[in-house]
Amino acid sequence: MTRNLLVALSLIVLSACSNTPDWDYDKSVEFANYKTFSWSPDTANFDKGAQNYQISELMEKRVRNAIITEMAQHGLSLVENAQADVMVNFHAAVDTKLDVDTFNTSYSARWNYWGVGWNTQTQAREYEVGTLVIDVIDRASNQLVWRGAKEGRLRKKESPEKRTETVNNTVRDILSNFPPKVEH
Repeated sequence: MTRNLLVALSLIVLSACSNTPDWDYDKSVEFANYKTFSWSPDTANFDKGAQNYQISELMEKRVRNAIITEMAQHGLSLVENAQADVMVNFHAAVDTKLDVDTFNTSYSARWNYWGVGWNTQTQAREYEVGTLVIDVIDRASNQLVWRGAKEGRLRKKESPEKRTETVNNTVRDILSNFPPKVEH
């Protein structure tokens, strides 16, 4: 019983961690100097070669709008490429994952032979996980200065409004550490 409780708690902790965005950035960059952004030419390839129907021009538009909104919240405004301090690029990927659970379902003992045992049940489920990556590139040096990413389980049969809400929340989570909090 204790072992099963520990396994269940471990799974809860792991699933909670998987929803946390991942960030990396160049510590030598003074992010306070950035006031404007434009789109990187590479963002035009958002859905190129996508194998999943959810990565589409519709999704690209949602991501662009969410980034514009969040960057404005962080004090950066969208301008033409020549006037931008940084360029923003984003891309998405979809991976298929397998979730396997094995449970001990009962304890049994037989009287006609020696021994006891557990009956086990194993279930396998295939599901899709999407990852959205947002890059911030210094326009002057053309160097990546900040990257954020978040993955999450994709839901099918969602309304356009629910998809927009999901994208907005994901972009907000990713950009919650842009510009990065300076640790002293």
